Amino acid sequence: MLDLLAIGDLMLDVRVESGDLAPGGDVAGRVRVRPAGTSANAAVWAASVGARAGVCARVGDDLVGRLLVAALEEAGVEPLVVADPRAETGSMLVVQADGERSMVADRGANGRFSVDDLPATIDARAVLISGYVVLDPATEPVARTAIARARGRAQHVAVDAASWPLLAERAEAFFEATRGCDVLFANAREAEALTGEEPAEAADTLGRRYRTVVVKLGPSGAVMCWEGLIAHFGGTEVPDRNPTGSGDAFDGVFLAALVGHRSPADALHAACVAGARVAAGPEAWPKRR
Repeated sequence: MLDLLAIGDLMLDVRVESGDLAPGGDVAGRVRVRPAGTSANAAVWAASVGARAGVCARVGDDLVGRLLVAALEEAGVEPLVVADPRAETGSMLVVQADGERSMVADRGANGRFSVDDLPATIDARAVLISGYVVLDPATEPVARTAIARARGRAQHVAVDAASWPLLAERAEAFFEATRGCDVLFANAREAEALTGEEPAEAADTLGRRYRTVVVKLGPSGAVMCWEGLIAHFGGTEVPDRNPTGSGDAFDGVFLAALVGHRSPADALHAACVAGARVAAGPEAWPKRR
C-alpha cells in the first residue's frame, strides 16, 4: 500500500532567470529545465521523508514524458502514468526578470487526463488531488471518481485549491466536486477566493466543510483548522528565491507526516520547513540521500 498517491499533474518546468529583458533581442541569463507538476512535486517530497509515494497522471508519448517518468522513479516515486499518443507532455514556463515572476502553462496531456487513467482500486493511506484537475471541466470527472474510490479506504483524501483566479470563477463547483475530501490545502489568496475572508477566518469558515483546512502563508507559516481548533505556525525566514513548488512540498510532507502517525502540530511544522526549503531555492525537488 502507498502512503501517498498524488493524482493530477506531471509536466516539464522551464525556469528563466534574468535581469532586464530586451524585447525583440537577447540577454544573458540562467535557464533550468526540471521535472515538475503539482502532483509530482508533492509525491517526491513525501518520498524524501520516508513515505512510499506514487503519482497518477498523463504525459505525452514523447521523449519528455519518458524522461519525467524516469525522474519519478529515480526519486523513489512509483509512476502510475499513462502515455497519450495524441498530446504532448505538459510544460510550464516561469520567467523571473527584473524582480517579477511570470508564468505560462501548457497543460498538454494533463488536460486529457481521464477516468480510465485511474487505478480501479485506489490503495493508499492518503490521496492528494490537484485542484487543477478539479477546476478544469474536462478533468473534473477524474477528481470526482478518485474521491469516490478513495473514500472508505484512505485515511485522508485531500485536495489543493491550486489557483485563485480559477476558484474565483468556480468556487461553488469546487466545493461540490470535493465534497468527499476531508483535507483542504490553500494559500491565502485561494482561501480568500473561496470565502472572501482573511486567512484565520477563512480557515475557520472552510473548516465547516472539511475536517482539516491548512492555509499556507509563505514566509509567515500557515494557519490550520483541525476539527474546529485553530493553530498557527509562524514559519521559517528564508530568502524567497523560488516560491514555485513550495506549496506542493508542503502538501506532500504534511500528508506523509499524518499517515506516519505524527500529530497535526508536528505535521504542520514539518510541512512549513519543507516549503521553506523550496522557497530558498534553487531546486524544487530535494536531493536524494
